[in-house]
Amino acid sequence: MPDTRPTGLITGASRGLGAAIARALAPTHDLLLGGRPSIELDTLATELDGASTWPVELTDLDEMAEATESIGRLDLLVHNAGVASIGTIEETPPEEWRRMLEVNLISVAELTRLTLPALRAARGHVVLINSGQGKRASPGWSAYAASKFGLTAFAEVLRAEEPTLRVTSIFPGRIDTDMQQDLTAMQGREYDASRNLSAEAVAAAVAHAVTAAPGTDIQDVVIRPRD
Repeated sequence: MPDTRPTGLITGASRGLGAAIARALAPTHDLLLGGRPSIELDTLATELDGASTWPVELTDLDEMAEATESIGRLDLLVHNAGVASIGTIEETPPEEWRRMLEVNLISVAELTRLTLPALRAARGHVVLINSGQGKRASPGWSAYAASKFGLTAFAEVLRAEEPTLRVTSIFPGRIDTDMQQDLTAMQGREYDASRNLSAEAVAAAVAHAVTAAPGTDIQDVVIRPRD
């Protein structure tokens, strides 16, 4: 019998939350693992049955366009790749605003646009890894929060414009990742992994939304660590 497993593309899949999402979805999906070329990305693809690498620089729009040309059907697109930094408005130069918006929002919009025909063909599902900063901005997070508020708006418009697609926004709190360790260091605080969500817990929430019963539309998922 032909393989009828759905196909999913996960960006930022080489480590951290992206790798955890890939492991959570590998039992049910054939995966394209997006990320910059790396040993970690290659190792993960070898580990997971039905997975292959998709080594694309998301800020290179021409490269992304070329890489999506061969995708004829896409059941799932998980936008996980992102960058973050901390600084007051006074301390944040235009270059940092551009970097944050380009990675966290513009590349998401463009990758979605390029894969819309493939997503429509599958009546697919778009999952956007957002942030608590995409619902309520905090001091020091202006550029990052702006990119995530933009991602919230993008999800709402995509859902309205593409009614055949499912669109889910995941709003996690702090996650125990290398990025979170770096951000904590920027804030001059001691890192305590026990106060953060595990990547596996957030990945389980993504898998739950993706594998929900037919006719079920899980639109927003808010996840917070418990004290």
